[in-house]
Amino acid sequence: MGIEGVEKRYALLLACKDSEYVKEVYGGYFNVFVATFGEEGERWDLFRVVEGEFPEKNELGKYDGFVVSGSPFDAYGNEHWILKLCFLLRTLDVMRKKVLGICFGHQVLCRALGGKVGKARSGWDIGLRKVRIVKDFSPCASLDDLDDFPPALSIIECHQDEVWEVPMGAEVRAISDKTGVEMFTIGDHILGIQGHPEYTKDILNNLIDRLLNTSCIEKGFADDARSKLQIAEPDRKCWERICKMFLKGR
Repeated sequence: MGIEGVEKRYALLLACKDSEYVKEVYGGYFNVFVATFGEEGERWDLFRVVEGEFPEKNELGKYDGFVVSGSPFDAYGNEHWILKLCFLLRTLDVMRKKVLGICFGHQVLCRALGGKVGKARSGWDIGLRKVRIVKDFSPCASLDDLDDFPPALSIIECHQDEVWEVPMGAEVRAISDKTGVEMFTIGDHILGIQGHPEYTKDILNNLIDRLLNTSCIEKGFADDARSKLQIAEPDRKCWERICKMFLKGR
């Protein structure tokens, strides 16, 4: 429970449909996100924005934060639901509501708030990626620093689009050898992360299989991504802590 017993309330804006694997193993992506970012005593609501399901404008003030998921769609696309999502994100920015964007969510946040996104100039990034955190980054204004975090964190990536240019007033908070904007912030209420803090290795392996079966990637590329997954682990606990500190303000 929050201050004086008020229940904290969050919304997941789901920009993808549940895969058969995730439905069978986890009961859907909603459960994956809540298991990663949620805490006891909170209320989490699901809005399948990819299917045109959005929160009512008069309900937005009741939420403490929003999470925008990844998606197989392009964040720079002009599908009706993507344009509607951009409008919602601009509204939440004006309200200074906490918004955490993951992968597609990171990119569409950037687009909605005036930045530029497009196809990754170096192609697909799938697998584990070492991300270098900018030294003075803190996900919560009440914290002076994150000295107990390592200077670089591994995260699961799966994207072929990227942020080209962050919005005015945004700050790049993490970079990698592959991607110039791995994480950005605007004030203390917007956080975009290109990687997937919520993904487990089995979720990514299943996604690699599906991308291979639909000829989105080549076999050699898929094999290389799988082999790298076997020899290292993502820093899921660190990323989970960063996201929770941001969303909860502590």
